[in-house]
Amino acid sequence: ALEPLSVGLAIGVASALTGFLSHPRFYCSYVECCPSAGQRLNATALKVQLDTKLFGQHLAKEVVLKAVIGFSNNPCPKKPLTLSLHGWAGTGKNFLSQILAEHIHPAGLRSKFVHLFLATLHFPHHDQLKLYKEQLQNWIRGNVSACPHSVFIFDEMDKMHPGLIDAIKPFLDYYEEVDRVSYRKAIFIFLSNAGGDLINKAALEFWTSGKQREEIQLKDLEPMLSVGAFNNKNSGLWHSSLIDRNLIDYFVPFLPLEHKHVKMCVRAEMTARGYAVDEKVVQAVADEMTFFPKEQKIYSDKGCKTVQAKLDVHEDV
Repeated sequence: ALEPLSVGLAIGVASALTGFLSHPRFYCSYVECCPSAGQRLNATALKVQLDTKLFGQHLAKEVVLKAVIGFSNNPCPKKPLTLSLHGWAGTGKNFLSQILAEHIHPAGLRSKFVHLFLATLHFPHHDQLKLYKEQLQNWIRGNVSACPHSVFIFDEMDKMHPGLIDAIKPFLDYYEEVDRVSYRKAIFIFLSNAGGDLINKAALEFWTSGKQREEIQLKDLEPMLSVGAFNNKNSGLWHSSLIDRNLIDYFVPFLPLEHKHVKMCVRAEMTARGYAVDEKVVQAVADEMTFFPKEQKIYSDKGCKTVQAKLDVHEDV
């Protein structure tokens, strides 16, 4: 027979070990956990990463940084944070959303709490619109129930079927709960090429008038982006209740990139690959890019989107 003291000691050790292993701090060091209510975004680290990795986008950095930090520090937001990022391909919309996701959930786009939707992949058929709406609502409801701090990124909004995104309108509105689920701590990000022409035109007008691009303010572009997205049948937000009900907190413009910004992208890519920065290679890659307008050749028509591919050609150098 076992001694009562031995049995009691064994039970005590087992209980202590079980308690230690099940402690959130220990458990979450091995398994991804949803951030607790008291966790705060590291504003300094986010700013440093945006400053060192996102080039030529003073407006986007400023607006998104203030919006996200303010939202993160608010213990009781009235609604989810909803951002709509606009600009031509290669200007940094995906890159910024990726950086943001990594600072909210360290696994970034690999996190089970970060959800990326591609219009052409996840919602390809117009005749399945009703089904997509139901699936989208169920997916968001289930994931926010599991983690209130979920992040949802909708890419290719300019290719999304009109009316589809309105299915998530109840989740973005000023409701304390919807079917006993609160969505107030979630973040929704829309990425779109729509409005890029308007942004490029405004940037060129500033350049023509002799002003610096850093003088462009949000108030110079946001109103026309909002109206442009609402009236553009190819925006994914055409006549959307999200705009009509003012549920998108910020329309964030991404400016066209100049020669100097393309060179910054090349240097950053070389550094990321472990290469010493060779200015001859930097110039060679930049020279292979195409720029507009045709006469002045100020802005890269693909941003930094093809920098990686073009640098591959110069790897032997």
